[in-house]
Amino acid sequence: MQGKTENLNVPAGVVDVILDTDTYNEIDDQFALAYMLLSPERIRPVGICAAPFLNAKSQSPADGMEKSYREIMKVLELMGREDAKAMVYRGSGQYLPDEKTPVVSPAAEYMAAKAGEYTPERPLYIVALGAITNVASAILLAPEAMTRNTVIVWLGGNALEWPDNREFNLRQDIAGARVLFGSGAPLVQLPCCGVVSEFRTTEGELKLWLEGKNPISDYLCRNTIKEAESYAKGTAWSRCIWDVTAVAWLLNDGNRFMNSYLIPAPIPEYDGQYALRRDRHPIRYVYQIKRDALFTDLFRRLAAAPRG
Repeated sequence: MQGKTENLNVPAGVVDVILDTDTYNEIDDQFALAYMLLSPERIRPVGICAAPFLNAKSQSPADGMEKSYREIMKVLELMGREDAKAMVYRGSGQYLPDEKTPVVSPAAEYMAAKAGEYTPERPLYIVALGAITNVASAILLAPEAMTRNTVIVWLGGNALEWPDNREFNLRQDIAGARVLFGSGAPLVQLPCCGVVSEFRTTEGELKLWLEGKNPISDYLCRNTIKEAESYAKGTAWSRCIWDVTAVAWLLNDGNRFMNSYLIPAPIPEYDGQYALRRDRHPIRYVYQIKRDALFTDLFRRLAAAPRG
């Protein structure tokens, strides 16, 4: 059963949120996690789940998940949030083998069970920043609760007009993405290339806003500059801080950080393209990020974080 279409609007007031994050994959999930924790007037975290990933920073999806779990703990320590460690869950060690078989993990089981505590009138928000395996597994484990009682905000896939859909988060687990887009759960998609790819910052900007302010700001500043200079030293580089935008959807009252519209849910295909059908259920599709407004809010919150 599908959730309420009204839940595709920006939420009002404080909402309960589970963050699903491949935190060690890049340098942007750490920003997103900190941003969530520094937005208590709108976000009440009830879970943080480590997602799998496989690239040069990991030896397997399971290794990527475990490294992400440890990176979540590191960010919490830097922010003085030892209390939040009790809400951190390990996720899947592999991707979905097919579109009908969940990968059972503490994260997937927690999401599935937690969704049962909510209603379409008071939904649970799940903000996903990596491969959608944990979320798709929870949908397969508890389809009615997950599709009725949650709103899923996912940074994944490329823009509809992009030449291909071979985006990292999506291509890791296409079966999982197809479960998500076909489930009928209220879904907000933030496409990567062509939309969120505009959310970029530079060394000078990072140092101006974050350097020397507090432990988490210093870490984010150093980590981002180190990563960028590992491949672009001596050039005029900028770095995309992708994942912040998914958290920012929950703070997007008055469309202050992004613009969006409703579209029929596209179908991620195994050939790296979308299939489009007009008879599909609606999702909300973000088509523009207001870069300056969002970075201003992000940097101000980070700079004001506790000094430890």
